[in-house]
Amino acid sequence: MKLAFILPFFLAACSDDSLPAAQARQVAADQTAQISSQRRTAITAAVARVAPAVVTVQTEVVEAVPADFYEQFFGGRSGRRTSAGLGSGFIVRPDGVIITNAHVVSGATRISVAMQDGTTYQAKLLGADETNDLAVIKIDGRNLPVAPLGSSSNLIVGEWAIAIGSPFGFLLANSEPSVTAGVVSGTGRNLAAESNGSGIYVDMIQTDASINPGNSGGPLVNALGEVIGVNSSIYTPSGGSIGLGFAIPINRVKRVTEDLLAHGVIRRPWVGIKLQTPRPGTPSVQARGVTVSSVVPGSPAARAGIQPGDVLVQSRDRQIHSAYDWEAERLELRVGEDVPLTLRRGSRELKVEVKVADLPEVNAPKVTVLREIQLVTLTPAIRAERNIRRANGALVQAVSQRVADQLGIQAGDVILQINRVPIADAEAAARALDYYAGRGAIVMYIERQGQVYTTEFVIQ
Repeated sequence: MKLAFILPFFLAACSDDSLPAAQARQVAADQTAQISSQRRTAITAAVARVAPAVVTVQTEVVEAVPADFYEQFFGGRSGRRTSAGLGSGFIVRPDGVIITNAHVVSGATRISVAMQDGTTYQAKLLGADETNDLAVIKIDGRNLPVAPLGSSSNLIVGEWAIAIGSPFGFLLANSEPSVTAGVVSGTGRNLAAESNGSGIYVDMIQTDASINPGNSGGPLVNALGEVIGVNSSIYTPSGGSIGLGFAIPINRVKRVTEDLLAHGVIRRPWVGIKLQTPRPGTPSVQARGVTVSSVVPGSPAARAGIQPGDVLVQSRDRQIHSAYDWEAERLELRVGEDVPLTLRRGSRELKVEVKVADLPEVNAPKVTVLREIQLVTLTPAIRAERNIRRANGALVQAVSQRVADQLGIQAGDVILQINRVPIADAEAAARALDYYAGRGAIVMYIERQGQVYTTEFVIQ
């Protein structure tokens, strides 16, 4: 028995001269097969299936900058500065359609895509959804490898989660993607981080697979080699990875991608209800249901018979416990579909069907909004006086009634985030509103009476 155990190692140690050439080749082949079978796992098989479709996305952004002193002396007014960006993406159609994060390609004047073998293509932006941080780009290709898409509706907490991407890009000296592995740590995560610079994320997949700079836009993959999410962010008070990564669920990605390919813009699902803001001291998560504070006249909700005071209990198969649950559900809805809702009115339970519509684009013009909102930067004194939980943000000191009604904000609100941009001060809020005006729907996250809520509107 002992001889049989050491024999392969003895043969491997012999020189090629001590064995016939054919026998030596067979021994080497047997050893390779043995190692291969021992090392192959569900993770290696999943990576082999998806990695060929993972790409590196490089961008260039040209910005106007003030002229320096010498240029000003000779009459120069401004200059141009080019900065580079880096992210990941994955191919979803053999003709070169690629999914990535919106923040990876935001403002890019030039987009290029590098394949695993180093081949580089120029890409064009087909459409972006800043709210969901998703973008669709395209390269001219044929018979390209495609990443299989799975489902995010039946994820199991604890199952394998594999993040594939291009951290640090070509600093690692080749174009092959990097792989990190962990588990699905949670689903339906609503992250309202209170640390400085942290964003707000709704209905995300949480994983402890390491997500590093450059991983953004790459796929999160299950053990079957199916994409279950798009890597988007990490939560990190310290700036380093602490095992809290977040990915956009693939079911939402599919809906957004279909809209962007068909229309070039995202269709924003709307039913016309606003949920009640809890009184100070009341919990934001109830046992079951969230109260409807108002219903827009003529909206799908109004036509379905929903009334202020009704308690929204369930939408399709999703139980509604908080305003976050409804926001997460709304992100999954599709314009034109009929959605069954369960309501509680007094002691009765009602079931209604609402036909989802597009968000109406009848909001305040940009000039009016910026003129009729007075913002101030949050300071320690203001925080203490108003009992505000967040360290950073822009306080709505005053707002006209008309703009308040249209945008869903009021004096005393603290603007925390606009689309995917965390707001540090009043100037950042004004810049974000100015930037996103005319670019489609805007989702604003606000703190009101100690709780975080969202409002959605369009600035023309």
